[in-house]
Amino acid sequence: MSAVGNETLLQAVSEVARLSGRVALTHFRTRLDIETKRDGSPVTIADRAAEQTAREWIAARFPHDAILGEEFGPEGDEGERRWLIDPIDGTKTFVRGVPLWGTLIGVVSRDTVLAGAVYCPAVDEIVVAAVGEGCWWNDARCHVSEHTEIVGSTLLTTDIRFVGYPDRAARWSALANEAAVARTWGDCYGYLLVATGRAELMVDNLMSPWDSAALIPVVREAGGEFSDWDGRITAFGSGAMASNGAMAARLRARLGVPWPPANDPNGAGERRAGLT
Repeated sequence: MSAVGNETLLQAVSEVARLSGRVALTHFRTRLDIETKRDGSPVTIADRAAEQTAREWIAARFPHDAILGEEFGPEGDEGERRWLIDPIDGTKTFVRGVPLWGTLIGVVSRDTVLAGAVYCPAVDEIVVAAVGEGCWWNDARCHVSEHTEIVGSTLLTTDIRFVGYPDRAARWSALANEAAVARTWGDCYGYLLVATGRAELMVDNLMSPWDSAALIPVVREAGGEFSDWDGRITAFGSGAMASNGAMAARLRARLGVPWPPANDPNGAGERRAGLT
């Protein structure tokens, strides 16, 4: 693995996310042939073209790194540093002409995420972060909200049905009934809203590593907390939830998620211990 600092990775994930996201944008609101993958999710030429662009960019600049993408799978030695690519997070949204989709790029070393970018080109918003380098929203430093009460908070999810997990659906419904705003501004845009202080909670029932990886540094470097439904800080777990720091423990308790986390791969838990 080549020695590359987190500051360099911050710049790199920003560049490749913008590049591949703009490729996807050229296909947005055009007539597309929609295929259905084995898992039932849609895929189009836009997904494949954007991922191929990202792969070529990474291979040219980081030839010793491995790649894992949603559309073309793994490439390279998984023991090395890996780049995780979701060319269009929210393809169902994309194909319906709704602008709240994005391109996700994450860089991991084994199970630890080093840097990530979420680029939503149709609304011209990007958040990028690397461990120790902060979180940046359209080139300005950003932070999660300081809101401390469920009343008055904004809670988000991709799908209120929580298919296959009726207990999660029931807990979400009870929590949402107490909030000021409960919306399905879902997929990666919901996590962008948490990182930039415009929402207090975003949850997803099911996630893949290429969905989650970029979100961890983005949320945590903005002062928030990210976990799966088992309370682990991981891109390789069961679903995902992101919250501001001040309400992290309370919101997870209401959703039945253990907290504080048993693992803290980036060592940031103590820095925010007073917020939870």
